[in-house]
Amino acid sequence: MLALLAGCQAAGEPALGTLEWDRISVPAPAMEQIVAVHVREGQRVSAGTPLLQLEPTRTAAQLQALQAQSRQAAQALEELQRGPRPETIAQARANLAAARAQAATAAAYYARLQPLGRQQLVAAADVDTARAAAGNAQGLMHAAEQALLVLEHGSRAEDIAQGEAALRAVQAQVEGQTVTLQKLDLVAPRAGRIDALPYRLGDQAPVGAPLVVMLVGERPYARVYLPQSLRLKVSVGQAARIQLQGREGTFAGRVRSIRSDPDFTPYYALSGADVSRLSWLAEIELTADNAAARMAQLPAGVPVQVVF
Repeated sequence: MLALLAGCQAAGEPALGTLEWDRISVPAPAMEQIVAVHVREGQRVSAGTPLLQLEPTRTAAQLQALQAQSRQAAQALEELQRGPRPETIAQARANLAAARAQAATAAAYYARLQPLGRQQLVAAADVDTARAAAGNAQGLMHAAEQALLVLEHGSRAEDIAQGEAALRAVQAQVEGQTVTLQKLDLVAPRAGRIDALPYRLGDQAPVGAPLVVMLVGERPYARVYLPQSLRLKVSVGQAARIQLQGREGTFAGRVRSIRSDPDFTPYYALSGADVSRLSWLAEIELTADNAAARMAQLPAGVPVQVVF
């Protein structure tokens, strides 16, 4: 009889914890000043409800600069695709004609000085100078020929590909900055209740800081710590009864998860022989059998006892 009573008492041993809602935060997309607050803590909102507004001036100016760079990259790509202008090609041909004329003049002058140099009628230095001038003129002529060929063949496929890649890169930056500008008007990502507004009107939060914390989900859940005496008796999917301290009645629940790694029992769950034992964090969700209106009014953070 004593063994039976001890077993019943162990089976009714409660797990202690708190009632929680799923929490999500709306982070700051940019380091800008808060210029408008449209909600208050505790207010229920639907998805898409305006929450906060950040100063858009600087972000809008950066977007305009990126849009200008995008237009510049688009014009540069169009120039590559069209190739050189006819006037530029005509100018290159004229330069080639001038270079050929200079090369011919320099070659003829050198040819006249060669026999005179052999007869020692002119200084050897003059002959060397004429020879160098003729070679230089020939080099300039070949350079002009190649420059004309480059213009006549048009842009290389590799240059056009680089221009297209540069344009896509700037366009991607424009799209990203556009999204950032839109995010300066913060809206609720899901329906829920405003739990906290860490920053106030006029504050300037760093990038990524939570500007709004929301409680979301259809119903809350109990986060409790299972002592060693309960761990082997509780499994995922098992039914449970949830009792809020200071409130009459219980709620039906179901174990939805149990951590595999044990942790030290928190201070508020220490009692008797459990002081020196490890515990396992578990989550017990309230089932749909409970009244929706009743569950919606349950606050987060209140102590609970769960019996399995």
